[in-house]
Amino acid sequence: MADTLQIVPYRPGWPQCFEQTAATILVALGELADKAIIKHIGSTAVPGLPAKPIIDIMLGLPRLSDLEPYFAALSAIDFNHQQQMAAAMPDRHYFTQPAHPPRQVHLHAVALDSDFWRDKLLFRDALRADPQLSANYAELKQTLAERYGEDRAGYTEAKSGFINAALTAAKR
Repeated sequence: MADTLQIVPYRPGWPQCFEQTAATILVALGELADKAIIKHIGSTAVPGLPAKPIIDIMLGLPRLSDLEPYFAALSAIDFNHQQQMAAAMPDRHYFTQPAHPPRQVHLHAVALDSDFWRDKLLFRDALRADPQLSANYAELKQTLAERYGEDRAGYTEAKSGFINAALTAAKR
């Protein structure tokens, strides 16, 4: 089955979908939730921004090495650990729901003091605060989705210059 990139208009229900999924994760984690922080990231976290219709969630932990006890709880609620991604993304663990496309949720488990944690929140907040930056990003995403089709890695890489420039400006 093809997994063609699709950018859709903003859906007002995305924040509620995040809240429901985050609540389900916290219940499933039980006592493990006490050490975790859950944030909505990615384009679905920016009101008005077109996005791939996949909710991106970040699960922050004091240390990434603390993740092992979380695997069973996440698996019990149908989050699939994408182990093959570990070599490409050593700074996080990546889970999807469901296991195969079309996916509804991407879960990124990271250390709370990591660059990934800080940068994802900083970029999200910069887009929320600056309508022009958000509009420019929306235009870029649509153009790149059309250009890259099923090449998600190419799409992601092609956005990196814009994201890095936005992060540099936001850190000033």
